[in-house]
Amino acid sequence: MNSEVLKVSSKSNPNNVAGAIAGVVTEKGKVELQAIGAGAINQTVKAIAIARGFVAPLGIDLMTVPAFSTVSVEDQDRTGMKFIVRGAK
Repeated sequence: MNSEVLKVSSKSNPNNVAGAIAGVVTEKGKVELQAIGAGAINQTVKAIAIARGFVAPLGIDLMTVPAFSTVSVEDQDRTGMKFIVRGAK
């Protein structure tokens, strides 16, 4: 099963990202978030925490697996983080 990939930046609004996480997890069961840099990782973690509150009334808990990833940005490889978020009932 392919998961949808959401790219998060340091300027991303955590509430908006949380809504996207909740929507994709509710629909598809999992989502992958990509973040490069401390600010983007911070916004990602906040968004995951907020999304837990969005899906909790539906009886869904979120499980997150963080990992390093290499992403090509403007023909340069950058090391970032990916967070695979799955819904669990």
